[in-house]
Amino acid sequence: MLNDFPLTLKKLNLKITPKRLAILEILMKESVYLSPGEVWKKMKKRFKRIGLPTVYRNLEELSEGNIISEVTHPNRQLYYYFCQNRSHHHHFICLSCRKVEDINFCGLNELEKEVTKKIKGKLLSHIMQVNGFCRHCLNKKEKYFDS
Repeated sequence: MLNDFPLTLKKLNLKITPKRLAILEILMKESVYLSPGEVWKKMKKRFKRIGLPTVYRNLEELSEGNIISEVTHPNRQLYYYFCQNRSHHHHFICLSCRKVEDINFCGLNELEKEVTKKIKGKLLSHIMQVNGFCRHCLNKKEKYFDS
């Protein structure tokens, strides 16, 4: 997958830089979403001079190009996640352990019908993210609340 990044960046007219490739590599190795600050801390281990604004800018550009996914947390902070699934799908976000799981369901057809019939509008795009607790975290919480 790492070999595909330069070609993907080129298709988006983004320069292939060591910092962009490092951000993608960092996110690709994680099974959880990361904040820009967390990405920046990992980047500082590789690059002596890297500013937080550079990380923010690159994350935003990579997200706009759909190379990485934005995770909107209920705390209103943006996080980022590299999803290897390139087909259309949505994500389940565990608010406890930060794990991201694919949901291979999309209600786009039903949404489109609702918008067309009820609102008399036209649907152009959609974003769906489901937040909750994964099975592992839910079991831990139930044990905590049962005692």
